[in-house]
Amino acid sequence: MKKKTSLIAEQMSGQRKQLVMLTILSLLLGIAIVSQAGLLAEAVQRVFVEKASLSSVALLLALLLSVMAIRTLLSYGNGRVGLLMAASAKANMRSAVLQKLTRASMPSTLQGQTGGKVSVALDAVDEADSYFSHYMPRMVEAAIIPVLILIVTFILHANTGFILLFTAPFIPLFMILVGLQTKNKSEEKYAQLAEFSATFLDSLQGLVTLKIFGQARRQQQRIERSSLGYRDATMDILKVAFTNTFMLESIVMLSIGIVALELAIQLLVFKSMPFHTAFLVLLLVPEFFNLLKNTGTAFHSGRTSMGAVRKVEHMLAETNDSSGTQPAEVQKSVAKLLPAPPSMELNDIHFHYAPGSFELKAGTISIKPGENVAIVGKSGSGKTTLLHLFAGLLKPVSGTVRVNGSPLGQLDENAWFEQVSYITQHPYIFAGTLADNITIGAGRNITRDEIWQAAEDAGLAPLVAQLEQGLDTFVGEGGRGLSGGEKQRLALARAFLKRPALILFDEPTVGLDLQTEQILQSSITVLANNATMITVAHRLYTIRQADHILFMDHGKLAASGVHDELLECIPQYAEMVDIQRKGGSA
Repeated sequence: MKKKTSLIAEQMSGQRKQLVMLTILSLLLGIAIVSQAGLLAEAVQRVFVEKASLSSVALLLALLLSVMAIRTLLSYGNGRVGLLMAASAKANMRSAVLQKLTRASMPSTLQGQTGGKVSVALDAVDEADSYFSHYMPRMVEAAIIPVLILIVTFILHANTGFILLFTAPFIPLFMILVGLQTKNKSEEKYAQLAEFSATFLDSLQGLVTLKIFGQARRQQQRIERSSLGYRDATMDILKVAFTNTFMLESIVMLSIGIVALELAIQLLVFKSMPFHTAFLVLLLVPEFFNLLKNTGTAFHSGRTSMGAVRKVEHMLAETNDSSGTQPAEVQKSVAKLLPAPPSMELNDIHFHYAPGSFELKAGTISIKPGENVAIVGKSGSGKTTLLHLFAGLLKPVSGTVRVNGSPLGQLDENAWFEQVSYITQHPYIFAGTLADNITIGAGRNITRDEIWQAAEDAGLAPLVAQLEQGLDTFVGEGGRGLSGGEKQRLALARAFLKRPALILFDEPTVGLDLQTEQILQSSITVLANNATMITVAHRLYTIRQADHILFMDHGKLAASGVHDELLECIPQYAEMVDIQRKGGSA
């Protein structure tokens, strides 16, 4: 079995040209560093030892300045290539996250908190920047330039070369030990960030509810605890960073001190080394250790970034596990199954949200093509859960949901939802125009006349006529607020434009005034003429109009049949209907 490639490896495989460029620039940078040290040592030798005039070394100084300028440009080039790598990698990762989220199966999309997903898509991807922009260029430099300096040092003075060779391994060894701790701390940090983001976003979305029920202060304390947890995780990483810097500086200072002492003994005591060579070696040694030290710092930030990349990778892996592809023959069969009104069948369905939580059990439920089915029962009996199983929003633990005889789980999800409309009690209105919101689920090129016709069929035309900008009026956040009835009409307009084969309602008329309800019921009747319709029903009117009724009681399908049959045979159903007649609620 082929081993799965990590996300970082995938990104680096697409950066081969940039890696080659980094290698070339690093090699040239190494040559520039050695050349600069050599020219500087030569200039000092001539001016201070040989007492040469400045005019006689003018050409040498000009050459030295040129090499220094070239070194600066090469360093800038390395950084620039790193930034381009980071920009490309972040764009690819963010695109992958967005694509996987949009292509994920509906059950996996409903899992988790929105704030956590936003945190991964934005913050974690941004944090990956350091790996490509800082860590990779420094690692390429560390693989080339120190080796080049070491070779030159061995040629000039073998003793110094051996000292460098002996002390240098302490730096990468310490980097590895610190890096492992940094990676773990980084993953903890992003777990805390995801929790904080999710808590904060949930609080913003439910701020009105929190204020009404006097829970704003309690939620504020929860956000504060989450924020402090994120702060502590961040501070732990900073502690590791400070420790890393201190240890690296200590190792570098000690190593340079040993080299300087050895050179001083050779130069002053034994007088076995010329000044030019000693000074040149003394210039190269700090360059050697500075490169390793910078690599250590980059290693720390790189490991931090790897923790962020792991969060992105984990999110993509979760999405992949739950959004697998379907066989080609299954995908082709969808076109044959739909868009004609489908038949649906549930066989021995068992579902629970988590072990020990609410359970739903149902035997065999059959719905004929074009049938109008109502799901009724007391609150908490499992009506909406059953509707979600019909829709494919939830997957049963056992049993099968079939569409025209084919298991729903084997159908291509995108093709399935192209033929389904699900209208809840509180449809989501996106920030945009009325026209944008109506056409959101059409899945084809729509003309202005078709949009207007859908609005008219849904009873939205009087509202549009009153608006100065008509269908181009902005609604949602930053736009015109819509009433509950107007939102329902807009949702119906989406369905009229889509013309689905299956329509699912979670009783959209609950809480609306009588006139609005009558308008919606009239539109729903027209819409359902060419579709199979399943409704979570609360209103007696809706129940009576149904061709078939499913009565749920404590998570079980207690009975099914037409209204009159259930009224005579099922006391709980008769009690619920009686409450409706008296003006109560079931």
